[in-house]
Amino acid sequence: MNELHIAGLTKSYASEASVLRGLDLTVPGGALAAVLGPSGCGKTTLLRVVAGFLRADAGTVSVGDRVLTGPGVHLPPERRRIGIVPQEGALFPHLSVARNVAFGLTGLDRGERRRRTGEMLELVGLAGYGDRMPHELSGGQQQRVALARALAPRPHLVLLDEPFNALDSALRAGVRADVRAALRATGATAVLVTHDQQEALSTADLVAVVRGGRVTQCDTPQDLYRSPVDPWVAGFVGSAVLLPGTVAGKGGAADTALGAVPLSADADGPRAGTVLLRPEQLLLTDAAAAGAVRGTVTDVCFYGHDAMVTVAVDGLDAPVDVRVAGPLPVRPGEQTGIRVQGEASLHP
Repeated sequence: MNELHIAGLTKSYASEASVLRGLDLTVPGGALAAVLGPSGCGKTTLLRVVAGFLRADAGTVSVGDRVLTGPGVHLPPERRRIGIVPQEGALFPHLSVARNVAFGLTGLDRGERRRRTGEMLELVGLAGYGDRMPHELSGGQQQRVALARALAPRPHLVLLDEPFNALDSALRAGVRADVRAALRATGATAVLVTHDQQEALSTADLVAVVRGGRVTQCDTPQDLYRSPVDPWVAGFVGSAVLLPGTVAGKGGAADTALGAVPLSADADGPRAGTVLLRPEQLLLTDAAAAGAVRGTVTDVCFYGHDAMVTVAVDGLDAPVDVRVAGPLPVRPGEQTGIRVQGEASLHP
């Protein structure tokens, strides 16, 4: 399998400090990894170095047993066997859909090119569209053609550079699902660069969070969300409830303004830190209910499938967010009770 292995990757530009600072990342063969991070963290630079468009200052990039970038090694892009799906498709406007897909199949005879092109269009759900021109397609269809073009030469690695940005929200989820299914059908190893947390968590097998030119955490979407390495990662990948907490001794609970909160791992001796919860771990109850912490609702944001209720609690400098499903039980200005369910993590 074509495992992507990046070690100690460093890249600087003349006009600024280092963008990549010893970045390490491994993507197993056949997996789809999302590289997620804020603007300026080095996502695009990483993609361009892996593709061969930029030379690294130091470090190595290899796919399988082939070194693409390393000491004294810099394979040009055309020799890397990497397929690229750019933003907004970037199809050749003067070529038909079929000729766009067949563009990289220069080593095959005409019959084999035609067969491979038809196979790829069927894979992305566009069988019968070969004679159309790019301007006759919707944005989502253009992105699927771009994926077919990238997959047609059987690349060792596929790089997707924020390919869904130009699509409206109603279309984006369906196209993401189509792209993921096509990648899995071919067994391709792929890297998706994105700044969209929901896209990364819902699409990828692994999510690598990049901050300051390094991978801060790389994990499955579930483990990344449930067990972030620090409060910054927790807040970046989703809504987080951060509470000052203390543990009196070695034990499994922290004292907070929301009461005693069970911890997912025993604290090592007396300590203070930040207790991390997710908004769905907080439950709204009657303000007078036994064991509930009283608070005042300050805001309600309704999203259709759920709502986020913001509650001010005595003893906390900032209000907490509570995710609620179903009919809204409270309105701004009302008193409510809060209870914690499940376990939290404690961070220094």
